[in-house]
Amino acid sequence: MSCPICGSDTVIKFRPFCSKRCADIDLAKWLNGSYAVPSQREEDLDADGSQDEPEQQRPH
Repeated sequence: MSCPICGSDTVIKFRPFCSKRCADIDLAKWLNGSYAVPSQREEDLDADGSQDEPEQQRPH
């Protein structure tokens, strides 16, 4: 099995990764939203900013 981050051979202690570094890189991707599963729920589609309502304008 190879590490999903760098492709090196895995180490049992960090499996499925080869090192703590690659495990931490993967964790960071999860935490910052790089890995995301798209939602098909209607309320999520409304919250993504593609609403038909005009933006409120603030005075300058």
